[in-house]
Amino acid sequence: MKILIVSYLPSGQNSRTKKLVDTLIKNTKNKNQIEHLDLLQNKPDFVNKENLEAYKLRNYKGETLSTNLQESIKTFDTMTQQFKSADLVVIAFPMYNFSLPGAIKAYFDSIMLKGETFDIGKKGFIGLMKGKKALILMSSGGIYKGENSKYDYATTLAKLEFEFMGFSDIKVVTAQGVDMDQTKVEQIISDAQQEIVEVINNWKL
Repeated sequence: MKILIVSYLPSGQNSRTKKLVDTLIKNTKNKNQIEHLDLLQNKPDFVNKENLEAYKLRNYKGETLSTNLQESIKTFDTMTQQFKSADLVVIAFPMYNFSLPGAIKAYFDSIMLKGETFDIGKKGFIGLMKGKKALILMSSGGIYKGENSKYDYATTLAKLEFEFMGFSDIKVVTAQGVDMDQTKVEQIISDAQQEIVEVINNWKL
C-alpha cells in the first residue's frame, strides 16, 4: 500500500501535529511505501487567471493548451498524479481560525481536477478515487467537539473534499485543546497517538 503524507507544519519541531505524523511513520510497518509531501518546501499554486484558464480549456472543453498555459498548470498536474498514485492519503495540519491553513486549501484546489479525481455524469458529480483511504490529522488550540463542533470547518471540510473524490474509508484523528491547559497537553497528544495506532492496526499498515 503506497502512503502519501501531505503535511503543513509551520511550527517545525515544536508542532503538535508533527507528533501525530511521527507516530504514524514510527508504527507503520512498510516505511518504504511512504512518500512525504511537505507543503512548506513544495508550495501548491493558488488558483490564478492563467491556471484557471488552462484548467477550464483542457479539462472542461478538451482543448489543447499553448506552451504557456501548459506551464501554468504544471504544479497542479504534478501534485495530482502523485495524489492519484497513493492508496492512502494522510493530510496533517493545525487548525487556523476554525478552518484549514491556506496551503492545505490550495493543495485541495490543485488536485481536485475534473477528469482526474472527479468527473461529472448524467446524475451529477462522480468521485474517481473509490477504493482509496484517507487519514486526517489535526491539532487545535481549542476544543471543537459536542456543541462546539459547529466551529470546526477544518476537519469537516477536509473530510468533505475526500468524500467528494470518492474515498471509501476516511478517518479523522485530532489533538484538541492544546492551548487551553498546559498540564493536559501531554495526555491530549498521547490519546491522539493511541488513536493513530488503532487506525494503523485496523488498516494493517
